[in-house]
Amino acid sequence: MEDRILREFILKSLAEDLGDGDHTSLACIPPDARGKAKLLIKEKGVLAGIRVAAELFSTIDKTLQLDLVLEDGTPVIPGEVAFYLSGKQQSILKSERLVLNIMQRMSGIATSTNEYVTQLNGLRTRILDTRKTTPGFRFLEKEAVRIGGGINHRMGLFDMILIKDNHIDYAGGIENSIRKTGEYLRINKLKLKVEIEARSLQDVRTIISTGGIDRIMLDNFSIEETKFAVKEISGRFETESSGGIDLTNIRAYAECGVDFISAGALTHHVKSLDMSLKAVQQ
Repeated sequence: MEDRILREFILKSLAEDLGDGDHTSLACIPPDARGKAKLLIKEKGVLAGIRVAAELFSTIDKTLQLDLVLEDGTPVIPGEVAFYLSGKQQSILKSERLVLNIMQRMSGIATSTNEYVTQLNGLRTRILDTRKTTPGFRFLEKEAVRIGGGINHRMGLFDMILIKDNHIDYAGGIENSIRKTGEYLRINKLKLKVEIEARSLQDVRTIISTGGIDRIMLDNFSIEETKFAVKEISGRFETESSGGIDLTNIRAYAECGVDFISAGALTHHVKSLDMSLKAVQQ
């Protein structure tokens, strides 16, 4: 399934970029000219997107030869070479910008995720991504989170129940939203994990007494409120902290004993990792 999605993504991306042809390369590069290029790392971080690059090169030109030096998840520093690419110069030039766009963003996400994961060293809390992703690029952004050491929350609206504030308000309260969810799952014979958002300690108590869920999201709780909530939940449900959490306070929230911390910043506010595909003079 994911391989098919990747192929479709690459074909659409190539169609967007190439249109009726790479006229610059067609104009000044002979069709039979061969060459070599290297992916040069220009910034410290975590490498991601190698698997995608290999599929991209194969799609553009099956005769391109990819010689890997580094793998996804490798910590990198400026000056390192991730891979060498050999073959028709026109094919190398066709792939240049697209492979950089993909790998720079994925590596930026993997790097950011790894920074969050490092803050949790020695603790059992795991870092989660969210649905704050780039349309059409979500599956690769979430792959980058995994490469960086995080784990994926739901992929979309289809693979988990997440009852948030607006659902609760529209459904007429916490009890109604949980009851209606349970009925929906039974009627449709679905086995989906159910998470519900709590906006206050009173919400937490109402959710505990209602039951019928798997995880409680503590949304925008202070650190002190989180401590109280975790104590009150007492392991009966999984716990997730979300909202207002960054590198400066993530460890303090994790030390409250929550199972998960979700951060939209992993994919939403990311600086791409600097790298370039440079011609190798032979």
